[in-house]
This record gives sequence, structure tokens and C-alpha cells, in this order.
Amino acid sequence: MGNCCSGDVGGGQQAVGGGGMGGTASGLAGGSKNTDANEAIDHLLKSRGLGGLHSQIELSLSASNLRDRDVLSKSDPMAVVYAKRRDGQLEEIGRTEVVLNSLNPVWIAKITVNYQFEVVQPLVFQVYDIDSQFHNVPEKMLKVEEQQFLGEASCLLSEVLTKNTRSLSLNLVRREYGGIQPRKLSELTVRAEECVGSKTIIEMVFRCSDLENKDLFSKSDPFLLISRAAESGAPIPICKTEVRKNDLNPTWKPVILNMQQIGSKENPLTIECFNFNSSGKHDLIGKVVKSLAELEKLHLELRGENFFVPTVVGHDHHNKILKGQIFVEKFFESKRQTFLDYIAGGCELNFMVAIDFTASNGNPRLPDSLHYIDPSGRPNAYQRAILEVGEVLQFYDSDKHFPAWGFGARPIDGPVSHCFNLNGSTGHPEVEGIQGIMSAYMSALHNVSLAGPTLFGPVINTAALIASQSLVNNQQKYFVLLIITDGVITDLQETKDAVVKASDLPLSILIVGVGGADFKEMEVLDADKGERLESSTGRVATRDIVQFVPMRDVHSSEISVVQSLLAELPGQFMSYMRTRNIQPLC
Repeated sequence: MGNCCSGDVGGGQQAVGGGGMGGTASGLAGGSKNTDANEAIDHLLKSRGLGGLHSQIELSLSASNLRDRDVLSKSDPMAVVYAKRRDGQLEEIGRTEVVLNSLNPVWIAKITVNYQFEVVQPLVFQVYDIDSQFHNVPEKMLKVEEQQFLGEASCLLSEVLTKNTRSLSLNLVRREYGGIQPRKLSELTVRAEECVGSKTIIEMVFRCSDLENKDLFSKSDPFLLISRAAESGAPIPICKTEVRKNDLNPTWKPVILNMQQIGSKENPLTIECFNFNSSGKHDLIGKVVKSLAELEKLHLELRGENFFVPTVVGHDHHNKILKGQIFVEKFFESKRQTFLDYIAGGCELNFMVAIDFTASNGNPRLPDSLHYIDPSGRPNAYQRAILEVGEVLQFYDSDKHFPAWGFGARPIDGPVSHCFNLNGSTGHPEVEGIQGIMSAYMSALHNVSLAGPTLFGPVINTAALIASQSLVNNQQKYFVLLIITDGVITDLQETKDAVVKASDLPLSILIVGVGGADFKEMEVLDADKGERLESSTGRVATRDIVQFVPMRDVHSSEISVVQSLLAELPGQFMSYMRTRNIQPLC
């Protein structure tokens, strides 16, 4: 999986502010409670975009029936791959070699792409015939505007990865008369393979001895931060341990690193030991710089490495060697099944939606209502959440038939319902595609009366029933329920009971809060603080399956609602599969 973890420590949404941290981890803060320290350290990784699934993918390209632009021989094609940014600009991420005299090239060069589950990643492929006068010029130096354009194709990275064959054939089209004409010239085939490094896992247990005491009235509260060097030389945090309270000889829970994060066992890693402070100004106790190969050697030789701290004497920089040492108690390398292995094996993510139709949303006919449909076409908050989440998840659901419900409204000539089919059907809640959800939502606004209260229990239980039925039928499916709401839950305990029961099922629940309500009680359902939900009977949730995000927060920051909501989903998926020892189908 993408990033490392340490034991069962959860992410922290509450860490804010904070000061510097040895030049490597600025912006951390925390509270005085025991869990706050671990939350604050977790926040560092999340704030730098290291919270979701990131995996390296190698793309292989081939083409057939290319247009022949040469007079005396066949074309000499080269393919260029671009990532299409949100603003529409193309950013080159790689190019193949030039294949001489071929209309059906199979390029050898692989294009490496960083796959992010929670982000829509459009790719654009352009194929050029390289003029013979440039055949001795390295591919990277070629100016594509000086070459003959043979065609262009585009797709989303997820479209390729969700195919059982990990292969997708695309029609190449050619610019004509100032635009791109839908004239079929040839086919481009894109094949995707997850890099071996994405599957290679290193598990380590670190222990320290004789750490320096940084606190006046107690012992230090140490944690480790592991970073790798970027091309610029700046350290990039990739992993951390939990905070050990009042301990100068700590042993931490295992940390797990993905080889892809590091590159190779020879690349140097910086391991810094800090004393946690609730102010966010964490004291550097010491550091070591070691590669994975060197850490493995420390483990095999049962010896420690002394920490050092950088010091300046006059104009000279020195490393002061400390008494404190770090030991590698465990070093274990293995290959694990990944999220994409399950997807390639045919496991699907089935998308489901539940929409809040309570009266607190306001009259849908008035512009100040959260359900107001703008004649200009600008989507309201509910529509934005459906579109942004659905845009990511739709390709992981092969038939694209999505159950869609509403709650908290009174259908025509009926009592208030807390789980009704959005399409008006009495028996079938499924609609076709994301646009089907949008159409059913707008139709429901004309066919129901907004009421209340806000109850989540019925829709969660309905989604859980569908998930449990898939187990009975031995289907390898995982269900994702998106709940969009504007208010405080009225049935909090009943909702807790439903979530605890659903935690045993292949189900995750994404909750988007829209509008200006106080959603503090909603955050109770999201177990990011490490406290698992407990039902009214005392039963504890077997895993965290809820992710809650207030839309106003994510839209006021650089992180999109989709990234915030979906970042934990692959981890929840893998937690379910591993704890039940479910293997990919192929």
C-alpha cells in the first residue's frame, strides 16, 4: 500500500498551528491528552498529502495501423504521455523511444505514473512520426512541434487499472481543420502494471537506549520520524512511530514502509528522534542517516548506532555524537497483495448514495436553500459531492448501477420516510450512472416534501443488508455508501449501533457535511482519533469504516473534498480483506 503505518494509530484531524521541528516537520501541534500527541504526528503526514494510496504504475504502449507519413519508407513513431491538469494544461510525464519504419510499433520504454486512488488522473497520449534528420537526437531532446503528428488518444488511469487485463485500446484521432476530428486513424493500446516496489514491504521495530532527557519534571516523550531526500535535497517525511510517554529507553510498535517510497535499499534515510511537545515545538533528541541495507545489517549484527546532533563551531559544521543509540529489533521484508491486485482480480467497489431531504436545508425553490437548483447550471453542494466522489468511484463499479436513497422527507401522500428510493421506484433503488443519480435527485425535489428529523440508522442498515447479501452469494464486492447531510444526527446511538454492526461487512461510509451546521457530534462516528465506536450493548466496532468531512473545511483549503473523503478508503478495504484472509481472485 502507499504509505507506512505504525500499529493501530489513527489519523488526527485536530492538529493545528504549531512551530518548527528541526527544519523537517514544521506545523505540528497537539493537545495534552495522550491521544493528541499521536494525532499531531499523524497530521504531519496527512498535511503533506501522504495519507492516501500512492502506487507506482508502469505503462507499456503499442499501436496498430498508424498512418504512413513517409514517402520512401514507413513512419518512425514515438509516443509522448501527458498528465492533464485540472486547468486543462498538459504536463509531460514521459516518452517512448523511436521505432524505425513501423506502422504497428511495440515500444519497449515504460512510462512510470504515480497512481493516486483518491484523485481523477486524466492521461493524454500523442504519437509522432520522427523525421529522419532527428534520428540521432536523444528522444528527450526532440521538439514534438517539429515532427509529423499521427494522432492523439486520452483516458483516465483508473479506466486502465480496473480492466481485468489491465489493458485498454483507444482510438487515435488527428487534428484537422483547427480541431480534433473523430476520424479513426489507428489504435493505441495501453497496458498497466504495478511496480514490484509497490508490493515490497519492509517491517521494522525500533528500540532506543539512553536517550537524552529533554523535560524538566519528567522523562522525554520520544517519537521517530523517518524521511527520505527529495531531488532538491529537502527531506520528505514518509513514516513515523507513535509517541512513547515518559520513556528514555523506548521500543515502538512496528513501522511498515513500502519499497516504492524509498526507491532502493541503498538510498539513505534520515531517522530523527524527537521529544514531543504539545506546543508543536518538538525537541530534536538526535538523528542517524542509514539506508535500509545498513539498517538490516544493524539488525543482523545485533548492534546499535549512536545518534548525533548537528552543531556549529565558528564557521564549521560538526556532528556531535551522543550516548543514545538506536537498535533495529526486527527487520522483515515481504511481498503483499495490494489494493490493485484485488481490483485486477475482479473485485468491485459498489457506489451507493443517501441524500438528506430534511427541512433544515431550506425551501428548494429559494436561492438560499442548500437544495436550490441554479438555472445557470452551477451545482449546489449536494450535486458537487455526488459528482466529485462519483467521478472517482464509477470506474470501479462495472455495471454502474448505483443504489440511491433519500431520507427525512415525506413522499407524496405518504408518511415521513427515512430511507426512500430516490428514483421513486417501490422495489429497485438503482439508477444508471452518475447522471442517473443527478436526475433522480432533481426529480425527487419536486416529488417530496422536506421534513425531518435527521436519521442515519435506516439508510446505513439498508446499505449493510445489501453488503451482507453479497457475502451470502460469495461475491467479491466492497460497498461504499456516500451520505450527504446538512444537520446534526438525531439518532446518534442508533447510528452508532448500525455502524458497529456494519463494521463486520465489506462496507465503508463516507459522510459529507454541507452548510453551516455544527457537525461536532458527526465527528464521533469518524474513528480517526483511535477510539473505536461502541454500541448500546457494549460491542466495539471491529474496524473504522466511517470518514467524515465538512465541505466548508475542504473547500477552504488546498485539499479537495474527494481527496479528504477517499484517502482512507483503500486502507479500510485492505483492512477488511486481510483480517478475513480474503485473497484476490487471480
